[in-house]
Amino acid sequence: MRFFKLLLIVFTLVLGLTSCNKYSKIMKSKDVAYKLTMADKFFEEKKYRQAQVLYEELYPVFKGTDKFEELYYKDGYCFYYLKNYRDAENFFKGFLEVFPNSTKAEEVDFMHALCFYKQVPKVDLDQTNTSKSIGVMQSFINTHPGSSRIPEATAIIDKSRERLETKELRAADLYYKVGQYRAAAIAYGGLLNNYPESKVGDRYKLNTIKSYFRFAKLSILEKQPERFEKVISEFQDFADRFPESLLLDEARELSNLSQNNIKEIQNEQIKTTTKL
Repeated sequence: MRFFKLLLIVFTLVLGLTSCNKYSKIMKSKDVAYKLTMADKFFEEKKYRQAQVLYEELYPVFKGTDKFEELYYKDGYCFYYLKNYRDAENFFKGFLEVFPNSTKAEEVDFMHALCFYKQVPKVDLDQTNTSKSIGVMQSFINTHPGSSRIPEATAIIDKSRERLETKELRAADLYYKVGQYRAAAIAYGGLLNNYPESKVGDRYKLNTIKSYFRFAKLSILEKQPERFEKVISEFQDFADRFPESLLLDEARELSNLSQNNIKEIQNEQIKTTTKL
């Protein structure tokens, strides 16, 4: 058994050395047509790093010829398949600038936009590229209204918006968790304004009401009536927007509690005034 393992290791090393020698011979060759053929072969075999080295060596040779467009196009994809999305983005952008009338322009424009989406980080991190991916995908849709890639572009926009929504929701939840209720209320309200088509819009509105209610309860007595009025007005907006919501009763209860608190405060103020 050990003999066969050793044989396999030796075979792998010999194969690797043979490949290296073959690649070295290609690199040393003065035949540029042969090099281009081998670069294309490496590309087809998904050996993108080897293909890329050859393509970039051949840039000065084929620049200005009818082969340059295909070379540039494949080099951009080498970056993409190697997951170097930042450079791929720049290459695809450059392709569109150099070959604006290419038959590949629509495809490359989509790939340029897709590179932004591929650079999107985890939800907890900065989402600048997520916002950019929405913008460039929308630009692609506007530029190519008849493209077969529009459904995919639209799906990416939807996923990007969901990611931004999740990011904003986590921030709002954190405000609520640490007791910054006014900030939480504003954040939940912003979610509803920014994502009016959200499937959980009524939950955002209820959380807005909850936050304003807690903010009012923790306020000094002089500020409470005004802040409980805010809870009531938010509930009225909730009832107008989501009359069929399963959360309506919970929101109504907070509104009723706010009305009761206002009445209690007013009664106490009357008693105090009477005593005086």
